[in-house]
Amino acid sequence: MNHITFGVQRKTETEGTISSREGLERGTETEGVGLEKKEEKSKSSYTGVVPAVDQASRILICLARNPSFKMNLTDICRSVAIHKSKGYSILKTLQRYGFVHKDALGKTYSLGFGLISLSRKVLERLDYESIAGPHLKKLADQTHSTALLGIIDDMNVFVVAKQEADHAIGVTTRIGHRFSISHGAHGKAIVSFLPKHDQERILQQGRLFFHGTAEKLDRKRLKDEIRQCSQKGYAVDIGELNPGINVIASPLFDSQGSLFGSLFIMGTFSESRIPEYSSIVVNVAKQFSATLGADISQTYGAKNSGFKDRGSKC
Repeated sequence: MNHITFGVQRKTETEGTISSREGLERGTETEGVGLEKKEEKSKSSYTGVVPAVDQASRILICLARNPSFKMNLTDICRSVAIHKSKGYSILKTLQRYGFVHKDALGKTYSLGFGLISLSRKVLERLDYESIAGPHLKKLADQTHSTALLGIIDDMNVFVVAKQEADHAIGVTTRIGHRFSISHGAHGKAIVSFLPKHDQERILQQGRLFFHGTAEKLDRKRLKDEIRQCSQKGYAVDIGELNPGINVIASPLFDSQGSLFGSLFIMGTFSESRIPEYSSIVVNVAKQFSATLGADISQTYGAKNSGFKDRGSKC
């Protein structure tokens, strides 16, 4: 930016003396041009992104993607490339709203329960009914049971769609109901197909509900059930969680081949129906996964009911 100093005369060969008044006028004009250029530059570099919100969002995403579930302040700030004092302030604010939880003993951070209420609102607004509807109806009609779709959200499974059977006596649960990922047949169906490190992380927990209450858990039997499920593609619960109510569950995969939920039926059907109904559940789960873009030849094999033993792969 060019300025002409106030009150100083300057001589040129052609113009002679430039008065201080003229200098003031020219200086003002020149400053105006400079301001306009500065404003144009500011407008061109404006992105509309609020840095603090951007950093808070990246911290939440970092915590969600971290395999170890919990992270300390140093690792978080290194991952999102922000100063520790800034990271601490953001985490403190997120704690206030329950979006982040701090472990006072370990001084580590993890995602907070405040996110669950937000995610539940998202689930309520997603049109799962139109996507899953035809598959759930087919499943309910063929098994005379309530068919449900549950999707994984951290350490829980949320029921996001259902189809009740046209039956005098029915069993059901509400949309939005949350189960522990270690709960019953659908928990076994999901855990059986998790990557090995995630599977071990869950199975090492002190309280698991695969067989009902934590006190009823039989780890030796559970290990055998997980092995069978990874081969056959389905898991069962024969009245263990609720007497007289049986459940058959099969995992679901998306277009990336990633495990994202479970398709399962609940009903008062007899134990003798399990071979027939399990085949139906597996076949509908395969069809649903194919609808979502899963590569059936890679996700499902020819072994037993059609599932491939994926081992530590997901």
